[in-house]
Amino acid sequence: MTELDVILGIDFGGTKVAIGLSDRDGTLLAQRRIDTDAEAGAQQVIDRALAAAAELLADNGHGGPSAIGVVSPGIVLPDEILLAPNVPGWQQLRLRDLVRARFGDLPVAVGTDVKAAGLAEARWGALRGVDPAVFLYLGTGLAAAIVLGGKVLAGANGAAGEIGYNLRGVSDTDGFASGSAPLEEAVGGRGLGRRVSALTGRPTSAAELFELAKQDPAAKELLTDALDELSVHVANLAIAIDPVRIAVGGGLVRSAEVVLPPLRYRLSQAVPFPPALVPAEFDQDGALRGAIALALDA
Repeated sequence: MTELDVILGIDFGGTKVAIGLSDRDGTLLAQRRIDTDAEAGAQQVIDRALAAAAELLADNGHGGPSAIGVVSPGIVLPDEILLAPNVPGWQQLRLRDLVRARFGDLPVAVGTDVKAAGLAEARWGALRGVDPAVFLYLGTGLAAAIVLGGKVLAGANGAAGEIGYNLRGVSDTDGFASGSAPLEEAVGGRGLGRRVSALTGRPTSAAELFELAKQDPAAKELLTDALDELSVHVANLAIAIDPVRIAVGGGLVRSAEVVLPPLRYRLSQAVPFPPALVPAEFDQDGALRGAIALALDA
């Protein structure tokens, strides 16, 4: 394999950055992860990630990639990133320009992490050959990628599938205008962590909530209510899209035995033509594989 055969993918997440090399078939050849250290700001994340990518290439005998795919939370545009407030300065980044400044003028594709993960599932994973379909991300945040005609629906502003902004009731009259994401703040991983922390009186993560719910009635009630609410929104999405299959990925799927049954039940009871609900093929590295898919398309 020559250096011109390798594809570089970078997935910027809220807590980690995943970096990977693949061949032209999308097969991962090498990976590396670094901490985001979000509180230290955006520029240091970019600098450390691009340095780590260069090291990964060198360690595997490659001087440079033939194409690069970069994905991030939010709506990734050429000169800014919208709806991504968790890393200070992230919304002012020009990702494509920064990557080219490090690696030269070669094909660089940028995109939203969840949509990229949906593309990976449609191309190589649990949604391959299925149309229409939905990739549902349940992690720190909450979003969906809608696959139609073999492509992921972008929407007029790149925000199709941003179901974390769904209203929970009539009191959420201007969730988007205020910058809040009502559903994500209630049932996303970060939101669940805040809610269970208020319950325990100490910093507690969403992962800990699943353990607590096994013995603590209040934690169990919190988790049950959250999954019940999430299942309503997933069912409504299925009614609107009429997908053949929904693949679920993200960190919360580590507790698939708890998360998936209430979603599956609601789909079976509420949706006229219930789709199959399955775990994603790439439940933990889908966005990285999606970055590689974007690079291959570039």
